[in-house]
Amino acid sequence: MTTLLALDTATEACSVALLHNGERYSDYAVIPRQHAQQLLPMIQALLAQAGVPMSAVDALAFGRGPGAFTGVRIATGMVQGLALALDRPVLAVSNLALLAQRAWREHSAREVAAAIDARMDEVYWGCYRLDEHSVMQLQGLEAVLPPEQVSLPREMLAEHCFGAGTGWAYAERLAVKPAQCDASLLPHAEDLLSLGLAAWQRGEAVGAADAQPVYLRDKVATPKNAPV
Repeated sequence: MTTLLALDTATEACSVALLHNGERYSDYAVIPRQHAQQLLPMIQALLAQAGVPMSAVDALAFGRGPGAFTGVRIATGMVQGLALALDRPVLAVSNLALLAQRAWREHSAREVAAAIDARMDEVYWGCYRLDEHSVMQLQGLEAVLPPEQVSLPREMLAEHCFGAGTGWAYAERLAVKPAQCDASLLPHAEDLLSLGLAAWQRGEAVGAADAQPVYLRDKVATPKNAPV
């Protein structure tokens, strides 16, 4: 694979990235509620900047959640539509993993407790460790839970961890106390390139129809008064 197009809209940030013949390009903007209008123009502008036609894309990667319900759906719909039109495979990557990979890229963090504000007094939570290929690997399971119930896997120590993501706005309530944290960190499609390539090498590419979102919260779209 020589050309990978990546996109993410699962949080307030909207971002796209392109890997073409070893060169990386990206665009990133924090534009709440404008993702649906801006995503395709951002993709088109990035391809034009790189001088790459859409038909040259070999595979697509996207942030499959967890994150904002609408944002995750926007990314999923866009990548499915493009993959169908181009007849290309898709790589679905966790947004918590994206946070962890960005923490490595920007803060040199090797162990990361990633947390995204899930609203409803909960956080999306996942713990990651850098492998020998400089790719973040999930330790344990991702979950959605109250801040007081988060925990680290046995092999990770809080004093060695970096806290990444908007869930760390609950830092005083979170049961884990890392040495450092950055509550302003949002997923970035540039990190999708690294994680997407690793997923490709592991044989995790799927067809457009199998590129599905992951919400973690089962009742994300259930009205408050609906029977359960």
